[in-house]
Amino acid sequence: MDEYYMRQALTIAQYAEGRTSPNPLVGAVIVNEGRIVGQGWHRQAGTPHAEIHALAQAGDLAKGATVYVTLEPCSHHGRTGPCADALIQAGVKKVVVAMTDPNPLVAGNGLTRLRSAGIDVVEGVLAAEAAKINEVFIKWIVTGMPWGVLKTAMSLDGKIAAYTGHSKWITCSAAREHVHKLRDTYDGILVGIGTVLADNPELTTRLPSTGQNPVRIIVDSMARTPLSAKVVTDGQAQTIIAVSWAAPAERVEALRSRGVEVLTLEQTPTGIDLRHLFKILGERRITSVLVEGGAAINASVLAANLIDKVHCFIAPKILGGKNAPSPVGGMGIPAVDQAIMLEETTAESIGTDILITGYITGREGRDVYRSCGRTWES
Repeated sequence: MDEYYMRQALTIAQYAEGRTSPNPLVGAVIVNEGRIVGQGWHRQAGTPHAEIHALAQAGDLAKGATVYVTLEPCSHHGRTGPCADALIQAGVKKVVVAMTDPNPLVAGNGLTRLRSAGIDVVEGVLAAEAAKINEVFIKWIVTGMPWGVLKTAMSLDGKIAAYTGHSKWITCSAAREHVHKLRDTYDGILVGIGTVLADNPELTTRLPSTGQNPVRIIVDSMARTPLSAKVVTDGQAQTIIAVSWAAPAERVEALRSRGVEVLTLEQTPTGIDLRHLFKILGERRITSVLVEGGAAINASVLAANLIDKVHCFIAPKILGGKNAPSPVGGMGIPAVDQAIMLEETTAESIGTDILITGYITGREGRDVYRSCGRTWES
């Protein structure tokens, strides 16, 4: 029955997807004499954790009960008190956890505290599933780098626009709504200056129900973003523009005077140092970045090994044209056997389009979260 109740905890943990950053998704279920008496999930950073919500619902029935929690109960004082202490005080008999917390502030200390109090502790129940729902948190907390996601949309013959540059719309309305759901999930959205100049995008989340807007990140080495651009003027979300030291000072100051944050970074032979940019974003607790750029920025983030996961929409349309752009530019790969490979791929219909999702083989984020899930399964 441990897996049954843990699956319930994993399900409710995901109710808060996209809302807990920089904290993980966590669910907790309390069972007493074969009956669920309390359940809860972490809803937002700085608010009570999953165990606290579940204990509040269970009340006195928590005494002598078994608690199923998707991540090791915390043992340190942050914005909330230690959940391990709360479980001990409630008099629970047993705690079943999916995985230990990779956060160095916890990292097994919560389980040690529970065992020291005489509570029976079981580890590793559905560890791989628990790690996967927290792939973003695990990469960020272990490496300090954001989880990188590349989203692109193309025609059946691999074009992201017609040869004239016209691109609205390659995908259907259902696919575009799905993209807004992705934006609602991730902390940041990144494009290059080419996308800003060509499309003047809002880069916001537009859903029938209320969504949250990611931080907008523009890679613009020479500070060419127009002062009239929506990302500068609409006030809908924070905007960060990354420029190089070669950017004209008057352009940089003009952007800053409009309330835009400008980061000045080193210039590499291929453009702005994107790994340094991502490192800065990670330090600012931006744990995930959705890249929605054109061919040039897509090639750059892939070359810099910043992408962990790919969402590729394919529309049943043929555009043709040898000069029509494809999703990834740059020099390209010299031989087919050196291609960037995806694994754990899935395909699903979204309206009239097909969405292919997969993880890039051998990338840092995927390997980190999978290693966490394998801790008890190897």
